[in-house]
Amino acid sequence: MLQFSKIEEGSFAPTSLEHCEVVEAIRDKAGFLPEVELAYEPEIRTLWVTIRPELKPVFTLQLLDSLVKIQSTIVALWGARDRYQRAPVRFLAFRGSGPFFTLGGDLDFYLDCLAKNDRAALTEYARLSAEGAIWNAGGLDGLVITLATIHAKAIGGGIDAPRSCNVMIAEEQASFVYPEIKFNHFPITAVAILSRRMGQRAAERMLLSGEEMSAEAFMAAGGLEAVVPAGTGESWIRKYCTEALPIHAAKTALFAAFNRRSGDLREELSHLGQIWTDCMLRLSPSAISKLQRIAQTQDRMLARVYQRHPAPA
Repeated sequence: MLQFSKIEEGSFAPTSLEHCEVVEAIRDKAGFLPEVELAYEPEIRTLWVTIRPELKPVFTLQLLDSLVKIQSTIVALWGARDRYQRAPVRFLAFRGSGPFFTLGGDLDFYLDCLAKNDRAALTEYARLSAEGAIWNAGGLDGLVITLATIHAKAIGGGIDAPRSCNVMIAEEQASFVYPEIKFNHFPITAVAILSRRMGQRAAERMLLSGEEMSAEAFMAAGGLEAVVPAGTGESWIRKYCTEALPIHAAKTALFAAFNRRSGDLREELSHLGQIWTDCMLRLSPSAISKLQRIAQTQDRMLARVYQRHPAPA
């Protein structure tokens, strides 16, 4: 097992000792990281990020901020060109927990912002959504390969964060749906992220229909790299990392090249963030009431689900 001992400020180098300090190094530099858990597997140089929203399985502002802090901290610690060979993190892998992967964006946060007419808060939510997707798509500036595994239902804009990764897989019981069009709004980054993977027409059909797709159907449309049996998503990623580790430099270079060829993602997401914020602030009172009812329905649904599947202590 590798250890990474501190050799200078912001730099860790591999040694032959048995203890690993990668997670501690990230937490020390990033600071408070709510709603996520970190784990490191030195044999495959993989940092796992487990998404654990505290109240609802949605992408809260705090969760988005934690994800961006983790991404930027990895680059700050090990992203210099002359540190590539010593960098402990070659793969950044995301996973969820619980009966849902995500219910999408944070409706309670949206409603609070709309009640206060708080454009600044909505703008910050859009900015963090875009920033996380940009880091994932670029493999943290070519430092890592980003991966995600989806184990359950994924709804709305919460799909985009994992789909912005270089590799995204799903277990066979997972499903995917963007219902936002039915409620007179749209997910912030989906147009850009889905179009890059599925093509514009397929992405348009999915976003405009609001219909749910099975994992197999989503893969057939170009949305996934693999569909795997239930309970095997993490082992699939471990196998991928093991096989990709000897050719990591070439893979990251190819992912970076394809990402660049797809256009300026930052510029596109900046524009999408602006029009999303405008769209939210233009919602009519009846549309806002509908969002309130959806949020209340989520609460009741989650109460029933968690009664059947209590969280482990």
